[in-house]
Amino acid sequence: MSEHGGNVLEMALKSGLDPAEIIDFSANINPLGMPASLKAAIIEHLACAEYYPDVEYRQLHAALALAHQCQPENIMAGNGATELIYSIVNQLRPRTALLLTPGFAEYRRALQRAGCQIENYPLDEASSFQPDERLLQTLAERRPDCLFLATPNNPTGLMPDPALLQAIVNCCRRYDIALIVDEAFIDFLPEVPGLIPQIGDYSRLYILRSLTKFFAIPGLRLGYLVSSDRPGLQQMKQLREPWTINAYAALAGEVILNDGAYIHQTHQWLAQQRAWLFDALATLPQLRIWPGAANYIFLRCLRPGFDLQQALLQHRILIRHCANYPGLSADYYRVAIKSEAANRTLIAALQQVFADG
Repeated sequence: MSEHGGNVLEMALKSGLDPAEIIDFSANINPLGMPASLKAAIIEHLACAEYYPDVEYRQLHAALALAHQCQPENIMAGNGATELIYSIVNQLRPRTALLLTPGFAEYRRALQRAGCQIENYPLDEASSFQPDERLLQTLAERRPDCLFLATPNNPTGLMPDPALLQAIVNCCRRYDIALIVDEAFIDFLPEVPGLIPQIGDYSRLYILRSLTKFFAIPGLRLGYLVSSDRPGLQQMKQLREPWTINAYAALAGEVILNDGAYIHQTHQWLAQQRAWLFDALATLPQLRIWPGAANYIFLRCLRPGFDLQQALLQHRILIRHCANYPGLSADYYRVAIKSEAANRTLIAALQQVFADG
């Protein structure tokens, strides 16, 4: 099973700690918590658990389509974006794929399960973990069946240059390469429109979105896929198991995108706390950090052989190690941006562990 952030229980069991005492910086979830509008809606609709959801999820798809000014036939909702990663791979059945590394593990797992031949396109410190024009050359020369691209990237939190991103879209269209763009964290970037407005320009452009991170509902699991490939989406809906989205998750998708106050409050929190946490981390000479755009910060511990995750666990803080990302060593970590109090606790703990070491 692939390792992800947020597995507090497992880490607590391994360390002999009480899970309730651990501050979880390993999962990139909005610390504002579930929107009050959704809590009220769930209470009001508690009885919906007594009925099967609409197997077509018509109201959910209509709400998502309205939010993105497209038609419901252009959207497929799923049990988190992860379900849809596997669905799109099963639909496309690519023989070859290009993956930027480091990157989200489930792209690789889905492609491997489908028997796809994967070529890595490594990003490293020398390239500031950012793609450049050489990626366009690689696409033109290798012409893979599909390319997965995360904007922003996980775990680095970095966004590609906008002009390069557009060039990648154009290149994929030119060579008929299916382009799957994972925008799971793009809601945290209020000034970035994403690529959904461009789906009409290329039928093999597929946009993945997640509502679990921004709206703090990872336990409900809700994501969606947007594309102008209506026949493909319809076939995917017909082939998957029925009722993969529970009634409360479907209700969430109908409610939360209209919660403008929550969305605005989240953007205000993140702008303030990302700047504060980045500056505080930058004062620690034992760390190298990257200026990501998402709600998490990617960093490297410069002290050789030092297990920063284990050191912080002694302070009841869990961060995400990145050693299992292809192309990264055990020196790399990812920390979520949390509340002001939690962020200050993290910095104090880091100062302590480096002073003790």
